Amino acid sequence: MAVWDDVVGQPRVVAELAAAAADADALVTTGTASAWPSVTEEPPSVAGEGLSVEAGPDSGTGEPHPGITELHPGTGGPDAGITELHSGTGGPDAGTGGPPSRLGAAGVGSRMTHAWLFTGPPGSGRSTAARAFAAALQCTSPDRKLGAPPGCGFCDGCHTALIGTHADVETVRTDLLSIGVKETRELVRRSSLSPAGGRWQVILMEDADRLTEGAANVLLKAIEEPAPRTVWLLCAPSVEDALPTIRSRCRLLSLRTPSAEAVADVLMRRDGIAPPLAAEVARATQGHIGRARRLATDESARARRATVLRVPLRIADIGGCLRAAQELVDAAGEDAKAVAEEVDAKETEELRQALGAGAGAGSRMPRGTAGVMKELADRQKRRSTRTQRDTLDLALTDLAGFYRDVLTLQFGGSADRIANAEARDGIERIATSSRPEQTLRRIEAVLACREALESNVAPLLAVEAMTLALRAG
Repeated sequence: MAVWDDVVGQPRVVAELAAAAADADALVTTGTASAWPSVTEEPPSVAGEGLSVEAGPDSGTGEPHPGITELHPGTGGPDAGITELHSGTGGPDAGTGGPPSRLGAAGVGSRMTHAWLFTGPPGSGRSTAARAFAAALQCTSPDRKLGAPPGCGFCDGCHTALIGTHADVETVRTDLLSIGVKETRELVRRSSLSPAGGRWQVILMEDADRLTEGAANVLLKAIEEPAPRTVWLLCAPSVEDALPTIRSRCRLLSLRTPSAEAVADVLMRRDGIAPPLAAEVARATQGHIGRARRLATDESARARRATVLRVPLRIADIGGCLRAAQELVDAAGEDAKAVAEEVDAKETEELRQALGAGAGAGSRMPRGTAGVMKELADRQKRRSTRTQRDTLDLALTDLAGFYRDVLTLQFGGSADRIANAEARDGIERIATSSRPEQTLRRIEAVLACREALESNVAPLLAVEAMTLALRAG
């Protein structure tokens, strides 16, 4: 099983990463990965270097180069003067780019660089693709000497990188609302170290969009002056979630939402899910791999989702609106509490023991440790807040999907095309009793609620306002 098998529905991204991993392996094998070029270098000339230069989408230049197909200058703004190299087959879905001044020591044709930005909608597999690339960079399979590409999936380098125990792969994910300056400085310090295994020091940041402005500026310095063997892999929902100064120094890979068929296939093949259930959850989540796997394996998650899909049928009066809102918020709070009970007690006890306290919650803490315990309590509270927000956001996404299906029927679409087949009766009832313009306003109300939650509006207040708007239509 190659490391790319879990990257679902992204053939162009896999091809780009596999080519970059092969170039990176050549750099390590030949010992030429000594330094990255300076950001102030002039873009190298493409004459005679084997790059096909396209004048535009209709230039008719023939078959594109398998790795690099288009060279064009930036168009002003913060990235002015940066030249982008696009790979794949060109077109809007190629999804790769980056300044040629970052091409690395293998020359102009190398597809390896020191900083990558993985973007794509939630569930597209950004972090999965980044983790697979990190594993391919650390691949130590002896078959490479026989011409096999790196990323076998079986060697010690691949295996430990995929499960998160490789000494030279640091995975950064946060269960808080943001990543601060303190944590980022520690990452920058680590990025300056040489890899323990002699290949690459890889730092994979799954939540780069949660960097504070100060933390992003700290990260920028490390990306501007990279260590010789350090590779940054940043993941964010969209290009706009990264500072212009950071994204202009990264190779961009844009992932798309995989098809429901591809998600169902991986659920059956990797998780042993029955075909009918795999097809149902893949269609219901519209290609979100993580949510589809959770729905397929967690019966309580399916029950909570069914409750959310009944909300439009329970808001006939103001009392029903307020009760539905309270139940949504309470369900999110229960999820957050369940996570807290599972994690907080273990964290607290481990910290108490590390500080020298006796076993048991009632034992006395050593003097001077109150501040550390309060810091942990604050962190746990922030984590609980984020968990509640994330759970509510998933519920709102399901609710928006319900009204999208209503709109599909109202515009004459077939009932076979709706995503929430298990709620078909309710969808048909709402579709026949309302007009398309009402449905559009209801979808807007759901989206407005999501924005309000992002702006720290009290959850119950935001959800109550939404349910009242849904009733009004």
